[in-house]
Amino acid sequence: MRIVVKLGSSLVATSKGAVRRSLLAARATEVAALVAGGHSLCIVSSGAIALGAPRLGFERRPSTMRQLQAASAVGQAQLHQAWERAFSRVGLQAAQILLSPADVADRQTYVNVCNTFDALFRLGAVPVVNENDATATDEITFGDNDALAAQVAVLTHARLLVLLTEVDGVYSRAPGTPGAELLDDGSLTSAVRLGRGTGLGRGGMGSKIAAAELAAGAGIPTVIASGQAATVLVPIVAGERRGTRFEGGAAPSERAFKLWIRYGKQPRGTVVLDSGAERALRAAGASVLAVGVTACEGGFGPGDAIELVSVSGVPIGKGIASIAAAEVGSRERGLEVVNRDRLVLY
Repeated sequence: MRIVVKLGSSLVATSKGAVRRSLLAARATEVAALVAGGHSLCIVSSGAIALGAPRLGFERRPSTMRQLQAASAVGQAQLHQAWERAFSRVGLQAAQILLSPADVADRQTYVNVCNTFDALFRLGAVPVVNENDATATDEITFGDNDALAAQVAVLTHARLLVLLTEVDGVYSRAPGTPGAELLDDGSLTSAVRLGRGTGLGRGGMGSKIAAAELAAGAGIPTVIASGQAATVLVPIVAGERRGTRFEGGAAPSERAFKLWIRYGKQPRGTVVLDSGAERALRAAGASVLAVGVTACEGGFGPGDAIELVSVSGVPIGKGIASIAAAEVGSRERGLEVVNRDRLVLY
């Protein structure tokens, strides 16, 4: 079974920017036990900025894009070195993979990334993944490493996603407040009153819930649990109730390319379809033609993802644009906006 495990910044680094080596060692020991049992593990690790920022003189997480990139560049080497040391002590080889949205958005790169993961798993190595913050063009790209972990779970066809944090799971309200109760069932989290995330990372419980829901949409169950105990992963994989579990939906019948469109490519624009185009799309699996588009928003170009919505504003699906936004308004008969093989319906 393939398993993706994400650790937040506060588990990996102290508030002073030191690696929490004993915690990494404990998780590496568990990973080794699971690999010996026939599982393939992938680690998505936050912490590069938390480790790098103090070395550049920052007393708290930087706020500007350039500062964040600099801190990430300094901290990433130390982060991977820490994981490499932890895994080498238990006889495993760590492999560093830095991803950006472009790596998931480009079809050929997406396939190459999948092939790389497959090769590493076959060779018994443990991929350690982080976002390539140092070259990102936006501060929030995947959104946070919770979202990145969900994306990695999808592209590796994982059977389980584990999001490890400082608290025991999702609480009904901020932990420590009166009436706060740990929810073991992810379906009960819709009315949760969320607290703030830590100052070390950019995620929070809200981002973990969103990542769990994304993974569930791909048929992948997710567990949000504390990563601080001596044993965490082995009991979870064995089926022991820990933290908050989100059951995966029905295993999707979509092939990897469709999953990539659904989860891996952020929309750059929106097209509004008339009722006839919507019927053709839903009933006949037709392509989206310019003649059926009543409105167009966003400066997208060929190859960009676009959202498809009904005249009432209800999202219908998402697809890869065949033409630029400027061409859509011509409403030329037969002009294809999105090919039927390059779209998914919600």
